[in-house]
Amino acid sequence: MKKHLLPIILLIIAAVYPLVSNDRFMLNILIMILLYATIASGWNILGGYAGQLSLGHALFFGLGAYTSTLLYLNFGLSPWLGMLVAIVVCVLAGLLIGIPTFKLRGPFFTLGTIAFAEVVRHLTLFWRDLTNGSMGLNIKYEPSFANLIFREYEYYYWLILGLLVLTTLLVIWIDRNKIGYYLKAIREDEDAAQTLGINTNKYKMLAMVISTGITGLAGVFYAQFNLFFEPESVLHANISNEIALIAIIGGVGTIYGPILGAFIIIPLNEILRASFPDIHGMNFFIYGVLLIIIVILTPNGLFPILKRLWERVFKKKQKPDDEVVTNYDLESK
Repeated sequence: MKKHLLPIILLIIAAVYPLVSNDRFMLNILIMILLYATIASGWNILGGYAGQLSLGHALFFGLGAYTSTLLYLNFGLSPWLGMLVAIVVCVLAGLLIGIPTFKLRGPFFTLGTIAFAEVVRHLTLFWRDLTNGSMGLNIKYEPSFANLIFREYEYYYWLILGLLVLTTLLVIWIDRNKIGYYLKAIREDEDAAQTLGINTNKYKMLAMVISTGITGLAGVFYAQFNLFFEPESVLHANISNEIALIAIIGGVGTIYGPILGAFIIIPLNEILRASFPDIHGMNFFIYGVLLIIIVILTPNGLFPILKRLWERVFKKKQKPDDEVVTNYDLESK
């Protein structure tokens, strides 16, 4: 319990923040931070724990957004039910992608995920009868709980905060149970894990299913929050890169690393966009430089460093009696 004391305190502060602040801009930034923290935490299950570096997660983010929105616009299905359908669609897509790509190792798996994501992005661009192509989909503003559309930003904030909490609890459960140990073993040495009797394909596929389901759910939230999206805003490769970058900078294979990464990258992104409005892609250039520096100085991300600092400052480690050396001992020697 003591290990999670600080996150619990921060969660309480986060939960009451909308009650003490009326800053709509800051609330919007926090919603995006929590959204990307949720997606990066889902990505971390596959990319961090299982060691399968996917750069195609925008595919599942976009699938979630398109699935629930098309069902809502064409059939009047509530996005709450559309969430369930979106999860199923994303999981099936993850299985279809995982079957061929999990036979690949290293950069070839990564390239495979990029290829699938780009194929789907181009399909949404050219299948105009279904997706409206580059014109995107516009959701009519009809506030109601059933439509998952709210007048106040606070409800979106609490909703995505709850989703992040549930995702984090799931990651904690995975980290503390057999599946987490198996995924870490696969990440460190897949051949050795197979030799020990671990069904590597099964557990990689399980990680893919959980990861894609969370990402698709986040896509539904994004669609209902913005009420408009098009292929470039939900399926672009930059989104996949940003998701991976958040987890890597924060700390892959850790519980809270993706959350830390989101609180660094998303505000930084807003600052860079405001600072370089005429230089398209400057944010990704600076991201790349930042990533190189962090990988060189701390390959495991920033969270392990902060964790060690926290332990040194707030946890007084006492040596066992037999290890304590006194002045008397030194003089006797």
